Amino acid sequence: MDAVTAVEEAAAPGSVVLQPRQLIVTLYGLYARERGGWLSVAAVVRLMADLGVEEAAVRSSISRLKRRGLLDARRDGEVAGYALTGGALEMLAEGDARIFGRRRAGADDGWLLVVFSVPESERERRHRLRSELTRLGFGTVAPGVWIAPAHLADELGEVLRRRGLAGYVELFSRALVPGDDEARAAVARWWDLDVLHDRYAGFLDRHAPALHRASPDRPADPARAFADHVRLVTDWRALPYADPGLPLDLLPGDWNGARAADLFADLAGRLAGPAQAHARRLLDA
Repeated sequence: MDAVTAVEEAAAPGSVVLQPRQLIVTLYGLYARERGGWLSVAAVVRLMADLGVEEAAVRSSISRLKRRGLLDARRDGEVAGYALTGGALEMLAEGDARIFGRRRAGADDGWLLVVFSVPESERERRHRLRSELTRLGFGTVAPGVWIAPAHLADELGEVLRRRGLAGYVELFSRALVPGDDEARAAVARWWDLDVLHDRYAGFLDRHAPALHRASPDRPADPARAFADHVRLVTDWRALPYADPGLPLDLLPGDWNGARAADLFADLAGRLAGPAQAHARRLLDA
């Protein structure tokens, strides 16, 4: 799931307040696409009630997502509902690859350097280009020079094509420098690793208790599994964009990103089945 404002963060590191609109995007990403991308308003209200969100907040958030061009109002006979737009479907597909097919750069990978120059008369395009590079997780080497692991090349190319920005950008590949003090220092300049470390720590603290509740030796409570799974995916989905798979050799020795990724994969695997069964019951009610 993408960055539909995938990066709405809480004020304090380690704490996150999940907004209703973020939870709704997750619901559509997890459960609407198998139904043609459409959910009735009543079904969304039922699902969100299990997440502790009141109907008024649900309806307000749906309206905001409609204004952002992510949902379209549609009826199925006499039933009112909303469907994902084409743009939202594209962003969710992009997010799937980041969130569930997450890749970390290794010794055989390289770096992707992005060099761009946008005329002063097109400042809006320059701002949009910087925003897209930030959203995709690129680090800043110097003004107009950005960097990321090379496996982001195809994703970047598709984003630049869709946004009409490819003509302003030159792309270069560089070999991956093995882990040494100078290379580690450079990565720490290009990305704010302290902030990333704090965000991973907060994620681990928030979701480790759910791992105990989802123990294989005890039957899962479907409603609790549903709530835990939706919150897990919503909370996690910004992190693979903030950390675009930086090579472990160039990260601090106590890096907690790998543990957070393992927790996400383990917990999502345990929760997805009972959560989907619960969601289908509510959607078919």
